[in-house]
Parts: sequence; C-alpha cells; structure tokens
Amino acid sequence: MTDAEIDALATAFCACTLPKESWTHGAHFATALWFILTRPDVQPERDMPGMIRRYNASVGGVNSATSGYHETITQASMHMARRLLAGLPADVTPTTAYIALMTSPLGDKDWLFAYWSRDVLMATTARLGWVAPDLQPLPAWTDNIGKGRPLAGPPLP
Repeated sequence: MTDAEIDALATAFCACTLPKESWTHGAHFATALWFILTRPDVQPERDMPGMIRRYNASVGGVNSATSGYHETITQASMHMARRLLAGLPADVTPTTAYIALMTSPLGDKDWLFAYWSRDVLMATTARLGWVAPDLQPLPAWTDNIGKGRPLAGPPLP
C-alpha cells in the first residue's frame, strides 16, 4: 500500500465513504498509523472509538454489546502500533510503517490471542471497555523508545 493509498483509505474512513468490505484488518492498522503519523490534531486512542462507531453505523453496522466497535481491541491495537512506530526511524512514512506492521506478528488478525483468551477478549465487558490481557501482558510501547521515533500516547489503564 502506498502513502497515497493509505491517505485515500483513511480519508474515506473519516468521510464514511469507505466500502464496508474495504474495512479490513490491514485497513484498521493503516488508518491508525495514518492518524499517528500525519494527524497531530487527532489523539487516536481518544478519537478513533467515536470515529469507528460512526463509520460502522454508516455502513449499516450496529454498535452494541455483541457487535460493532470493540474497545479492548481498538486500544490494544493502538498501543501496539505505537510500540512498533517507536522502534522505527523518526521520518518513517505511512507505507514503510504499514509494511513493517503487516509483516510483524500484528499482521496476523489473530495476534490478540497471544495476550487474551478468546472467552475474555470476546466478552461483552471487553467490547464495551478496556479489559487487561489474561494470558500475558502487552509489551510496553516505551520498550522501543530510543530505538527510533519518540511518540507520545496515553498509557493503557
């Protein structure tokens, strides 16, 4: 995916014009990286939940206790995207960051199950609010600071 393609995807997501079938695992991460790297006016951990809910509703999705937006997955994904970025050069492009992320374990849509059991992650409580991993803690994104790009982001609860 090129920088222009990532920009177009994220812009379509923001405008709620992205086709539902284009909102893939990779698209979620491409959009998260785009926000972190190109939109200093947006705090993704704070702002993306509402954006995802709005997007889901725009394509006919329902945000409920059993479907749609998932708080734990979103916050964990943002945390891990920041961790990956902290180990990359400060001038990393969205494309380079996307390739690095998608060729890492995060590129596997099931990466979360290294940290959460399926029952815990798929529970209503995890969908509606942050639930800490029950298998092993997420690595601190600050572990990668000094290896590349310094990025601010809120700590997980």
